[in-house]
Amino acid sequence: MITEKAPLKPRKPPVSFEQGLTRHWLGGHMVPTHVANAVNLLFPAGERFFIRSVARYADRVEDPALRAQMKAFFGQEGHHAKAHERFFDLLRGQGYEIDRFLRAYERVAYDGIERVSSPELRLSVTAALEHYTAIMAEDALQAGTLDLAHPTARELLLWHAAEEIEHKTVAFDVLKLVNPSYALRLVGFAVATITLSMFWLSALLVLLAQELPRRRERDARAAATTARLPPLRHRSVLRGVFLRGIREYVRRDFHPSQNDNIHLARAYLAGIGAA
Repeated sequence: MITEKAPLKPRKPPVSFEQGLTRHWLGGHMVPTHVANAVNLLFPAGERFFIRSVARYADRVEDPALRAQMKAFFGQEGHHAKAHERFFDLLRGQGYEIDRFLRAYERVAYDGIERVSSPELRLSVTAALEHYTAIMAEDALQAGTLDLAHPTARELLLWHAAEEIEHKTVAFDVLKLVNPSYALRLVGFAVATITLSMFWLSALLVLLAQELPRRRERDARAAATTARLPPLRHRSVLRGVFLRGIREYVRRDFHPSQNDNIHLARAYLAGIGAA
């Protein structure tokens, strides 16, 4: 399959961080909010890992179109990392202690796992994680899961989602050029799946544990507020992200461009004047 190499460009986030963030910003629902917060905690260090892994092979890429996409990929991922760190400040302002988790996550994932992994394996892991983020991005843009989100979170996540779909083929195409081994692709995918699920769950537990001291207060008003919460469109992370990701990625002939979702990104970006 010939991958369409449409022009990409880095964009600053169209997000008004100054308007703050409600505590349970996803429709007032605590657990879904923290499921989203938890994966957000993984993004900045993860995005910089993606940049390092792909940039390691910049001198191997001769195709001008792919080189241009790589340059834009670096810019987009860099903007994502900085924007999510501003989101962290909003969580800290709400009283969440996230820095101990962030230090442990970076120590294990990047001072540890990254350091002992070969460059080719790191690139393979990056391609696999980009597949997962593209699935999450597609869900955000078409499933309505963010319809009830606070504007700050919704603007951040939809902008991020659109750009993830735009550059979803870059790491995979570099991996194919560097080493097209199916075995390497599967090993990287296994490492990506285990680490993503492990760190995501750990972050979720850290956030939920911080709700326990407020449990009495929450239970006292639960009867009055729960009935008034708007219904939330819920999609299973296990089924919608991990099982789908596995089903698609293990096909020998898989390529990210086979998921026809670029129109979602283009429609969103056109809607905010950033196409």
